[in-house]
Amino acid sequence: MAKTFVLTLKRSLIGCTQDQKDAVKCLGLKKRHSTSEVKDSPAARGNIMKVQHLVDVVVKG
Repeated sequence: MAKTFVLTLKRSLIGCTQDQKDAVKCLGLKKRHSTSEVKDSPAARGNIMKVQHLVDVVVKG
């Protein structure tokens, strides 16, 4: 079974760059405290690294 990441947006996107806002959108997060489950892939890992200061990450599976 493939690993998945459970992401929770903990900080606001106000003051973030457009690249960071796009990364959060690609990860399926919209508002603060929203949660999304993302499959493990190189693209997902790259987006998580861009916004690691804004999200909480839990590895599942």
